[in-house]
Amino acid sequence: MEWLTTSQVMEWVGLYGPVILKAVAILVIGRIVIGIITSFIGRLLRRTKTDETLIKFVVSLTRIVLMIFVFLAALDALGVETTSFVAIIGAAGLAVGFALQGSLSNFASGVMLIIFRPFKAGDFIEAGGSMGSVEAIQIFNTTLKTPDNKLVIIPNSNITGGNITNFSAMEQRRVDMVFGIGYDDDIKKAKGILEQILSEDSRILKDPAPVVAVSELADSSVNFAVRPWAKTADYWGVYFDVTEKVKLTFDEQGISIPYPQQDVHMHQVTA
Repeated sequence: MEWLTTSQVMEWVGLYGPVILKAVAILVIGRIVIGIITSFIGRLLRRTKTDETLIKFVVSLTRIVLMIFVFLAALDALGVETTSFVAIIGAAGLAVGFALQGSLSNFASGVMLIIFRPFKAGDFIEAGGSMGSVEAIQIFNTTLKTPDNKLVIIPNSNITGGNITNFSAMEQRRVDMVFGIGYDDDIKKAKGILEQILSEDSRILKDPAPVVAVSELADSSVNFAVRPWAKTADYWGVYFDVTEKVKLTFDEQGISIPYPQQDVHMHQVTA
């Protein structure tokens, strides 16, 4: 084996040393700058109270992308042609994008849900064809717990691609109920009973004032629209309790609650 002479080593160092040092400096300084940038992004997102899962993903993705640029810059400093590398990375990114098209759509939708917050954990919503309480909002899917304690996992793209109804967003909700009485019953008496039942329930708000009005002259009944307002947390309690109280009070006061019926008249025809 032929050893290099001192003069050859010095010539090699003089020729390639500055190039290598330049590439190493780009890598070292690049990593330091990337650390500063990603730390700043993380702090900025945490100040806006962004979801921690999204913060980690964005920081990690930013670090990877910036490291690719730093690596290409180091190769360019060494005199390596980077055009082919850029083309390969672009083609690979395009292929991965097509392969993960559905996942990327869910990811983009998850980012939108976390940033714009149409709902939060604990809210009762209807979205993506399901209804329930939000258990978790993740990058690719959202988990709901239904009233009968079933767990539903919905892809985020299904949620953002349709209507979202958030039943917990407002502090107050109107409770819509309909009660029917017979045509032979006293309308004024029935209306007074309904108004009294609402006034006795402390959960029903005075402002906005509840509404009790005749809404329909149906086939078998005169229907009252009963629309009190309550806090969102009291919605179902008011709905169930008022419905039960109306039935019991109508029975006590002799007000009938008719059910659909038909009168059949038979005519006898003599031969």
